[in-house]
Amino acid sequence: MLNKFMKRGQRKPSKSDADGYAFPPPGNRNSESVSTSNVVVNHSSRAPATPGADNIGQPQPQQMPSGASLAPIPTGTVESLPMFRDVPVSERQHLFLRKCQVCRFQFDFTDTLKMVREKEIKRLNLVELVDYVQSGSGKITETNQEEMISMISVNIFRCLPPSSHEHTGSENIETDEEEPYLDPSWPHLQLVYELLLRYVVSSDTDAKVAKRYINHSFVLKLLDMFDSEDPREREYLKTILHRIYGKFMVHRPYIRKAINNIFYRFIYETQRHNGIGELLEILGSIINGFALPMKEEHKLFLVRALIPLHKPKSIGMYHQQLAYCITQFVEKDNKLADTVIRGLVKYWPITNCQKETLFLGELEEVLEATQAAEFQKCMVPLFRQIARCLNSPHFQTAERALFLWNNEHIVSLIAQNRNIILPIVFEALETNIQSHWNQAVHGLTVNVRKMFQEMDFKLFEECQKHYAEKQAHLKQAQQQRQLTWQKLADAADAHQMH
Repeated sequence: MLNKFMKRGQRKPSKSDADGYAFPPPGNRNSESVSTSNVVVNHSSRAPATPGADNIGQPQPQQMPSGASLAPIPTGTVESLPMFRDVPVSERQHLFLRKCQVCRFQFDFTDTLKMVREKEIKRLNLVELVDYVQSGSGKITETNQEEMISMISVNIFRCLPPSSHEHTGSENIETDEEEPYLDPSWPHLQLVYELLLRYVVSSDTDAKVAKRYINHSFVLKLLDMFDSEDPREREYLKTILHRIYGKFMVHRPYIRKAINNIFYRFIYETQRHNGIGELLEILGSIINGFALPMKEEHKLFLVRALIPLHKPKSIGMYHQQLAYCITQFVEKDNKLADTVIRGLVKYWPITNCQKETLFLGELEEVLEATQAAEFQKCMVPLFRQIARCLNSPHFQTAERALFLWNNEHIVSLIAQNRNIILPIVFEALETNIQSHWNQAVHGLTVNVRKMFQEMDFKLFEECQKHYAEKQAHLKQAQQQRQLTWQKLADAADAHQMH
């Protein structure tokens, strides 16, 4: 039935056009277009454009009499529409509205052979809309802005498919080695996201007007999409939300609060979310822009959301971004170092050696930005934990802990407080030298021990003396226990004989 409405002058697209969904390069766009090269979205999915491919796959121009008005779009049909450059300037706003209406149609992209022509019409209209908004050909009317955001919402705000762990019922584990899920509708979704991005960053978009359509409800639904399993979608969402945060100052507190809520739900309820890393990337940039003195709201965010994000098992999927955010806080305000280090010790893993190695790496970054006064507040619980890591049977954990002594700033902090730190770690060092199975760990331990010896020989000898006394006392206590058990065994034998 739909073919009846589609019989307009349109060249059948080549195979490369239909598969590639590439944007024409900035230099080959219409004369009305300009490049917005300051906006970069890194996507492996975007195919490189071919020079001279400006009109490939586009519908043939339709002759429109000057001043002729476009008829209203028939309900329930997808019709081919003329290009913007082929209609008078006075008709372009109405054509913009028509193109938005056509792009509201939804299709089943899991079946590549179904409604191919209609899908291609929608794609071409989306490409035209992106070009029109990017080129700044004309200011879009408020009605059209509302219709465009409504169309974008219809396309991107959808029920996400069940995650792979929901199919199998298995625990949520790190899926770095697995193939990422790729949404079959992405070639069209990408164009919708590109349109939204170009609208947000356009100098023609007035934030005072646009905030009526990009409102709290829209932002909240956008945040819901961060749980998408498709990394290409999350990358676009990250860029768009960051631009919205920069352009719409009125939304900033709401965005921070909404991200907080996602983190709380993830930490304390589900421990399952695909977009934590991308959200933390946005926050890293936001934290970088915090003014000093830091607001109490921001400090609470650190304590209530960022530090507890060290708890979930899946931390490996977003740890790099989390560590960056944490370090940003300490670099902004040195007094937060004690809070951060105590938080790390609180959530320190007990049985997960890979996670411990991540924590030690983050700890080094935090200590790099820590001053002596804050270091002294937390050094006792910190080095008790480090001493346990030194004796870890997992060689990578023990090795990573010993690498802390390769950092000049950390060594200077240790040297200033050696009277307290050396007695805490001395036993762990001696235990490694006597009994650790890994040769590399053994060698590193010898180097650290020698460093302390050269740092303060008198203190080193005192610790050695205390250690020898403790070992002698432990040996004596062990002998006493064995003697007691032997007496009990002898008494039991004597009782049986009687």
